[in-house]
Amino acid sequence: MQKTILITGATDGIGLETAKKLVKLDHHVLLHGRSPSKLAELQAQLEAVKAKGRLASYVADFSTLASVSTMAESVIDGNESLDVLINNAGVFKVSDTNTSEGLDVRFAVNAIAPYALTKCLMPLFDSSSRVVNLSSAAQASVDIDALLGVKTGLDDMEAYAQSKLAITMWSRHMAKNRVLEYGLDGPVVIAVNPGSLLGSKMVREAFGVEGADLTIGADILCRAALSDEFVDASGKYYDNDSKQFAAPHPDALDDTLSSEVVRVIESILKDKAA
Repeated sequence: MQKTILITGATDGIGLETAKKLVKLDHHVLLHGRSPSKLAELQAQLEAVKAKGRLASYVADFSTLASVSTMAESVIDGNESLDVLINNAGVFKVSDTNTSEGLDVRFAVNAIAPYALTKCLMPLFDSSSRVVNLSSAAQASVDIDALLGVKTGLDDMEAYAQSKLAITMWSRHMAKNRVLEYGLDGPVVIAVNPGSLLGSKMVREAFGVEGADLTIGADILCRAALSDEFVDASGKYYDNDSKQFAAPHPDALDDTLSSEVVRVIESILKDKAA
């Protein structure tokens, strides 16, 4: 069945490889990127190889929550429904860790922006829709002050690991509370570690290694988006290093801690929207 799939961070790395695979499977693919020129180049490249699917592009800088909101409005205006959202966009090593809104850019892009986008797009989802969130094998307990942008000076790995646990925590929380909070039987919400040290630009810049084949990550994202094995996986964490559903960091299994992370993210969104 042909599906409409939005993938963030589609112009590089795992996102790019996933977009290519989905286009070749004849799905309608909605592409997000931060660079207008790179996004236009990607759409032209995919237009040349696609057969039946529709393509659309959306520019947004996820370090700014207002940009996320504007993009969400455009997606809603251009689509009657959304079958899959793949929250792939992420950052690791950056020259300036502070956003214009006073947040740590690693938390903003990796955890807060995808939460905001997912919530904004709720009107497009139904019970068969899926939200696939990019987690990581690197997960560390979330410092609430760092999430709020009050505590600064975290090194790249510390901030990245905390942000990836944050997205894993809100994935499980959203999956458990979607009926109560959104009045929906869906979407299915899944956190996925696509594989450690895959050969993306992020990995090369962070660790100075070429990394493993990116199709390892693209393959599992396509499976999480489309395969029947993930139909009943809402709230679960899939670890592609071990090729199975697995336990995330213990904090992600703690309902109280997860609720607190979500409460803080909600407070940030409310504050920035004011």
